[in-house]
Amino acid sequence: MDIEELKDIIGFLEGTDITELQIEKEGFKVKIRRDRHIGNFEIKRANNTLQSSPVGTPVESVDEKDELYTLVSPIVGTFFRASSPDASPFVEVGSKVKKGQVLCIIEAMKLMNEIESEVDGTIIKIMVENNQPVEFGEPLFLIEKA
Repeated sequence: MDIEELKDIIGFLEGTDITELQIEKEGFKVKIRRDRHIGNFEIKRANNTLQSSPVGTPVESVDEKDELYTLVSPIVGTFFRASSPDASPFVEVGSKVKKGQVLCIIEAMKLMNEIESEVDGTIIKIMVENNQPVEFGEPLFLIEKA
């Protein structure tokens, strides 16, 4: 694989919603991953209305005591809480998580994509049921930042 092929692949990805791609060709491996900003939405928690904020940034409550982070799906696919049907879930409500820790798997086009926490904190809510389809940008976890 040469640099021109890589440039063509990157150019192709720019016009798509694909956020991760891994290719193996002739003993050469390349993995391309990119993040995307996906807009605004509102979250409500325990009678406190939270103000709109860009996804991927902390959302502060009215009393400004809590810092909340909403982890959203970077792809369309099927949400799985564990690595296999007989395995324990990666996290539960109340679990302490670290940045980079795997929280779930989203299967898309027969590829299993590990979704990692982007912040340190505590899982407040799991917003998707196991083995359910998710959309790009759909909230998956509400995390109280540490």
